[in-house]
Amino acid sequence: MIEREQPLGTSPGGVPVVADVDVVVIGGGPGGFAAALRARREGCTVVMVERFDMPGGVHTSGLQGAANTGVGGIHTELMDRFDREGCLYTADETSLPDWAGNPLAHYDHYLAPGSPFKRTSFNPDGAGNVMVRMLEEAGVQAIYGASFVDVEMDRDGDGEGRRITHAIIETVAGRQALRGRVFVEGTGTAEVVARCGAPFVSGGGRQPETVTADPEQRPIPGGLLWIMNGIDFAQTAAYQRQENDPTLSRLINKARAAGDIPPELYRPRMDGGKNVYGEHYIGHPTVDMSPIHGPGSFILWQNVPYEWALHMDEDAAHASRAKVELRRLIHAEARFLTKYVPGFQNAVIAHVGRYVGVRDGRHPIGEYVFSIDDARQERRFPDAVTRPMTKTFFWDAYRKYTFEVPYRCFLPKEVNNLLLTGASLSFTFETIFMVMRNFPWCTQTGEIAGLAAARSVQAGITPKQLPWTEPLF
Repeated sequence: MIEREQPLGTSPGGVPVVADVDVVVIGGGPGGFAAALRARREGCTVVMVERFDMPGGVHTSGLQGAANTGVGGIHTELMDRFDREGCLYTADETSLPDWAGNPLAHYDHYLAPGSPFKRTSFNPDGAGNVMVRMLEEAGVQAIYGASFVDVEMDRDGDGEGRRITHAIIETVAGRQALRGRVFVEGTGTAEVVARCGAPFVSGGGRQPETVTADPEQRPIPGGLLWIMNGIDFAQTAAYQRQENDPTLSRLINKARAAGDIPPELYRPRMDGGKNVYGEHYIGHPTVDMSPIHGPGSFILWQNVPYEWALHMDEDAAHASRAKVELRRLIHAEARFLTKYVPGFQNAVIAHVGRYVGVRDGRHPIGEYVFSIDDARQERRFPDAVTRPMTKTFFWDAYRKYTFEVPYRCFLPKEVNNLLLTGASLSFTFETIFMVMRNFPWCTQTGEIAGLAAARSVQAGITPKQLPWTEPLF
């Protein structure tokens, strides 16, 4: 007979306490994963909560699977381990000779046709297994299949602000409380910030000044990723060449005339000017795919229509609508591909992501809010978390800037013992998407947050009292 853990008393709200640790990490995406791992390696007791059955967030449970060159620390360790354990797959001009410059290629459409390329991905489920083991090896207590629902808070002594005392989660055993000294926001949508009642700006923003057709402030649309196996892309490429139909528009028009494609599928890109922000996700004019797993296996993108302006991180009706409609569109696209497109006749849906990814959620207001002007002016900060980074800012006409991010962007207003990570950092709409929410950066920010949490615990202070004077990366 398996003995159940006995609660460690109850929280002030009457919820059974099942853990009392130094650091509580809420969300196991790249940021939460790295935060939990680094804090534990620094000697803290750590519990990490994840709503799915493995860490990695959109990159594993959401199937994104794009591998990157290691940028240092835990991210490099992860990429090396994925490689050693056989999770990586690389396609190149030898295995996919018609891929570079192909309009159907999600990442590689911009290359010169026939040029050399390497596109490396990791098996999302295999990578998730590796990440589970890494947390176990470090001694992180991970709770999977648990939904974060609320926090309990108290005044922070005689000082200003409040502190979280307990995170409240929902598991198969009902509601449970996790007591901690420092908490880490790893949800990817600033859900902890919202439950704390701390200030944030809802997702969404305007297009750049160069785009005149749409004055509305909508979020960059979220998406649902899915995988098809059994694709013979050589046949598809042969059709594109022989019929001079690189975007499959003839087949799409034929299917639409026959009533086999709903109007939302293969909708045009947004027009009205140059440098549309999030252009690759605002519209869906053709098949959008990338190799993954191995030969004949591809990941495909299906995005929420931009004009719906869905706030899936805040509105339950919006979230439900996205799930239903994107499943419908995936079903319709799979039927179109197998019926009309050469090379897909034997293809099957192998996997659909566990959730719709939110590309533009809540933006917490921190002790410092990083803005596009910070990038443009290439500002330097005494509390920079990394050495100067050079990145391309898609919102700002794809310009490159060299800049720093201050530690204060990790510190939300009004909550003294919470650290932000990844897509939930204190950044403005113009700066976070397509620049500061990728796998390497989210992992780095998680490691920074994990180190800051550990140092705070060890010094007996809050993260806001911690002096950060030296870049970690």
